[in-house]
Amino acid sequence: MSRAATAICKQPAGVIAPVVNLKHCEGKGDCAEVCPENVFEIRRIDDADYQQLGAFNRFKIRVHGMRVAYTPNADACRSCGLCVTACPEHAITLARVK
Repeated sequence: MSRAATAICKQPAGVIAPVVNLKHCEGKGDCAEVCPENVFEIRRIDDADYQQLGAFNRFKIRVHGMRVAYTPNADACRSCGLCVTACPEHAITLARVK
């Protein structure tokens, strides 16, 4: 992690995690590009997640290549918030881990 990223991180890893709203995510990858902790992965939406979406959101996902952001390394998040501000769809929030 860069020195600048260390300066803006607000929490130790594992306290806060990003939550991606798949109804809004278009899989553009801005979150993955700015995340200093490599929390995000842009990939094809899982079938189970796709089936839970309504017809409009399924159509939108298809238009955007069936790709969304997932957070396989969410436990590494240090709450810098760069992903939240980088997401053009406002699909990411930060939430306290339970």
